[in-house]
Amino acid sequence: MRIANSWKDYKVIATGDGDKLEDWAGVRLLRPDPQVIWHKKVDMKKSADAFYERKDGGGLWHFNKKIPESWVVSWNGLKFIVKPMGFKHTGLFPEQATNWELMSDLIKKSKREIKVLNLFAYTGGASVALANAGALVTHVDASKGMVERAKENAKLNNISNIRFIVDDCQKFIEREVRRGNFYDAIIMDPPSYGRGPSGEMWKLEDNLADFVELTKKVLSNKPLFVLINSYTTGLQPTVIANILKSVFGQDNVEADEIGLPTEEGLVLPCGATGVKVWKN
Repeated sequence: MRIANSWKDYKVIATGDGDKLEDWAGVRLLRPDPQVIWHKKVDMKKSADAFYERKDGGGLWHFNKKIPESWVVSWNGLKFIVKPMGFKHTGLFPEQATNWELMSDLIKKSKREIKVLNLFAYTGGASVALANAGALVTHVDASKGMVERAKENAKLNNISNIRFIVDDCQKFIEREVRRGNFYDAIIMDPPSYGRGPSGEMWKLEDNLADFVELTKKVLSNKPLFVLINSYTTGLQPTVIANILKSVFGQDNVEADEIGLPTEEGLVLPCGATGVKVWKN
């Protein structure tokens, strides 16, 4: 497991009985986490400034005290907006810092201009981190609201080397193939389930392999890396590794769980990541 332990503005305070208590730059949020099936040791709800309660078909936030509508957390000199949103989200996945570090290091060591395609790019944590490392980033997400938040994160960091696209990721790649555009690095964080622009059903287990095959068509002739991240429960890192190996070749493929340390001394598992790196 690779653990995102470089945060100063974020920490997991306690976990148990399906919840995690987090501190986001002084604001304490209690949110559900399906991996947390062990029992809690403390009453986390009393310690939370706000907590998310799941209801049939959705959920809602409850507030024990007034908190800002949104605020900023910092990581390694970069700033990101945090805002409690629907379906328990905050607009940031802090465990991804371990991937930001890995990819930023590869970009800096390459000592050349790297064009990155970030698919299912959400609010732009990776886009900002890799642009800050010197890459030219194309950020693609189907949600206009999430792309707007990504633009705000880029502006907050005075970053201008990101091209923002609101589009279905598969349709965008198909157009890039026709246009003859290529990228040196590709990142993707596809959802477990979703629908395309014409109502097409996406299911990760059924569609991921074909989608990764499609991305190969926009990979440059001097690639640096391809990284796949997944939050799909039960998807083992080895599955991601096997897809990367079958599409891009056997060499230099690694896959791991990613996680967050907790103040209890436990490690919170947060999904799986695989990366293929080219030595050039």
